Amino acid sequence: MSAPKGKPRRKWKTWWLKQLHTWHWVSAAVSLVAMLLFSVTGITLNHAASIGATPVVTEKSGTLPAPLLKQLAKPSVDTILPPAVAAAVARSVDLDPAGKPGEWSDADVYVALPRPGGDAWVSIDRGSGKITAEVTDRGWVSYLNDLHKGRNSGTAWFWFIDVFAGACILFTLTGLLLLQLHAHRRPSTWPIVAAGLALPVVIAIVFIH
Repeated sequence: MSAPKGKPRRKWKTWWLKQLHTWHWVSAAVSLVAMLLFSVTGITLNHAASIGATPVVTEKSGTLPAPLLKQLAKPSVDTILPPAVAAAVARSVDLDPAGKPGEWSDADVYVALPRPGGDAWVSIDRGSGKITAEVTDRGWVSYLNDLHKGRNSGTAWFWFIDVFAGACILFTLTGLLLLQLHAHRRPSTWPIVAAGLALPVVIAIVFIH
């Protein structure tokens, strides 16, 4: 007696459902916390003008040890500080300029140290060895907003955003395929999907000029 024709099809559909559900929840688990972070910071960025923030500026100073001054005697252009000098600056003002390009002039060396949620810089007088530094902190909201934009966040965060975006794409595509497989039992599926597509398109065409 031959097997019913519908059995292979049901088996195939069951296998696909299992795979899609697995990848859907895995991608959701990977991206869940970051998706919440990016959703919240999407709101804070959208209302940035109404969220007040008072920058806190901290000034620091120190002196470069005399034996290291000779390492700054030779003018350079957009060159990083010598490792020993950078280490001494870090110990003196708690800001690490190692590996950062400096702006060299006849009088001093200036190193910009931008960061999420603020800014910082270090200046070293090439004659006296005086170290001047300034740190600006714009608060946690600004910090999280800059993480959302990937602003001055470093290589590790750069790659994290790419991995997170890939997980979100996988989550979305598997969700779309699951909708397709369940749509015959839920007639409102595609009208709701179409509305989700039409709404931003209409807003962009009608209200954005």
